Amino acid sequence: MPIARLDHYSIRTADLDSTTRFYTEVLGFEVGPRPNFPFPGVWLYNNGLAVVHVIGIDPNDSSGLQDYLGDRAATDKGSGMVDHVAFYGTDPDAIRTRIQAAGLAFTERKVPSVALEQIFVEDPSGIVVELNFPI
Repeated sequence: MPIARLDHYSIRTADLDSTTRFYTEVLGFEVGPRPNFPFPGVWLYNNGLAVVHVIGIDPNDSSGLQDYLGDRAATDKGSGMVDHVAFYGTDPDAIRTRIQAAGLAFTERKVPSVALEQIFVEDPSGIVVELNFPI
């Protein structure tokens, strides 16, 4: 198959700081190198790979973002229909502790007939992040 793996996903947010804190302090990603785009943002890395691109929406001047990526609004079609993103992890107790320390609500499930524990939490933009751990 010509596609090897998911490369990254991008989030547009009006609250760049809160979104960055969620992905670094709760999920443990690291801020890393990012091209000099004409709009604010950060690239978040996990194990040396930029897996989340956070796009800052500047309410005072969104022209750089509109010129580069176009104007998009959340809808019930296209990327507005993405339900969640998922990551595979190895330490559910550590992530649970971080989520609780951040004061975030979360849900937990065990997948029937599969040795998998799941933790679901929302990022500051309302995107559901699923965290999977082997049992």
